[in-house]
Amino acid sequence: MSRPDDNDPDAPRPAGQTHFGYTQVPVGEKQKRVAGVFTSVASKYDVMNDLMSFGVHRLWKRFVVDLAGVRAGEKVLDVAGGTGDLTREFAKAVGPKGLAILSDINAAMLGEGRARLADQGLLQAPAVQLNAEKIPFADDSFDLITIGFGLRNVTDKDAALRSMTRALKPGGRLMVLEFSKPLLAPLAKLYDQYSFKLLPLMGRLVANDADSYRYLAESIRMHPDQATLKGMMERAGLSRVQVYNLSGGIVAVHRGYKLD
Repeated sequence: MSRPDDNDPDAPRPAGQTHFGYTQVPVGEKQKRVAGVFTSVASKYDVMNDLMSFGVHRLWKRFVVDLAGVRAGEKVLDVAGGTGDLTREFAKAVGPKGLAILSDINAAMLGEGRARLADQGLLQAPAVQLNAEKIPFADDSFDLITIGFGLRNVTDKDAALRSMTRALKPGGRLMVLEFSKPLLAPLAKLYDQYSFKLLPLMGRLVANDADSYRYLAESIRMHPDQATLKGMMERAGLSRVQVYNLSGGIVAVHRGYKLD
């Protein structure tokens, strides 16, 4: 049962508890619940993304690709890569001498992504099931690591940021694309109405799953704001962290560098 302060991401949590949307759950249970959500929505994920964002999610991802500036021969890891939108562009950019890896913790989402990459002829992009908190690659492995719309679903975000930083080469960059906090109060109010009324309705009508999309709306509100996430990335060992607000702060891109 959620409490009135459960929608405050900075509110104190009972020991051994974390948030699943606005609901308090045991730390060990969140991963299983999140897995249930994404297994449920995997087959309709891209359709719902287009509907929920009116197609703007494609522009947000294009911004990330352009900002990443991936060069031929680089090694890229796309964490929580889902259906592979970012991985596809990175695979094209790194070319045959580089490497772009699609990864996700959820087998259903990873399967969708693997199939889409194969359909587009990108057989050279491997797919790896992994937990962002415990990336199974050696230190200093990647020039770029991205996580798009996935960090808010991670149980221990600090552990994930440390894990991703560890796997970056010196000079490598981490880019986090995530829903964030609208910069203007009127926009925030309008966004709340959309998120908690229209979003679950679309989930019910299109994916036959209102609860999963209600969770997704709640998880956005529980995610750290722009300044808080910037500080978390710095504590994880990243430097020169920059924040780029998109669509009035509804979405933000954080980019940080591993300097040593």
